[in-house]
Amino acid sequence: MEERPRNSDRPARPSTGRPSTGRPSSRPSSSREERPARGGRPDRAGASRQVSQGREVSDPRGFRAPPQERDQSRIRPRIFEPDIPEDVTGEELEKSVRAELLSLSAENAKVVARHMVCVNLYMDVDPELSHKHAVAAAHHAGRLAVVRETAGYAAYRAGHYEIALKELRAANRISGDVSMWPVMADCERGLGNPLKALNLAGSTEVKRLAKPEEIEMRIVASGARRDLGEFDAAVVTLQCKELKNENEEWALRLRYAYADALHAAGRIEEAREWFAKCALLDEDEMTDAQERSSQ
Repeated sequence: MEERPRNSDRPARPSTGRPSTGRPSSRPSSSREERPARGGRPDRAGASRQVSQGREVSDPRGFRAPPQERDQSRIRPRIFEPDIPEDVTGEELEKSVRAELLSLSAENAKVVARHMVCVNLYMDVDPELSHKHAVAAAHHAGRLAVVRETAGYAAYRAGHYEIALKELRAANRISGDVSMWPVMADCERGLGNPLKALNLAGSTEVKRLAKPEEIEMRIVASGARRDLGEFDAAVVTLQCKELKNENEEWALRLRYAYADALHAAGRIEEAREWFAKCALLDEDEMTDAQERSSQ
């Protein structure tokens, strides 16, 4: 619908540029029929056109220019949102995570929370579906670090390393948290960039890592050395005092990675010894350390 100009019930002000004096005209009045149309002289071009003919009508009162086409690159595309089971409410999330969603509207926070619950729900049984729920959550709350971090880890588990790296970088920019640094380095390995992985492993941010993440970064860096064919360097990377630890959760992973690096370097007897040490910690047989210790 055409927008009616302001004061359209008044004659247009002359466009001569002269200020109005406010004085009555000295010209004799004429009958209504003899007066020119409000738009100007009736004989001028376009004076007989009707408003219904469109914005191109020639009328000194003017019409608003047609709206500009929206820049399609600035319009957020619609995405596929996987179905959420009816019994998922969003309350299943940890309180600390739900607290970070409070900056969203109540309705949006509930949608995001339910998608994030589904990320955890399908993480092990269907990593691709878990990833899709994480994408949907990030679409609704892309400015929240916890949401972008969740999306990054979900993409990583599904093998979408480029997407994972993008999401984890975004989370790091928002929060400054470096705990995801080892996963980012492993994403670079997955993309075939072992040197970039080593650059991350040698960055100053690594000094801020907690012990579990520090061990993970060692394991990733060792793997990057193996990617480069530097098998002896891969072994040296894992030689640390933490190999003696038998109590922490990360001890099993560290010992197994060390034994595997020794085996890749051709140091078979040493590898068997460390696989045996690894098996001592692997009461639930989460690895094949016991089997490899006898090979």
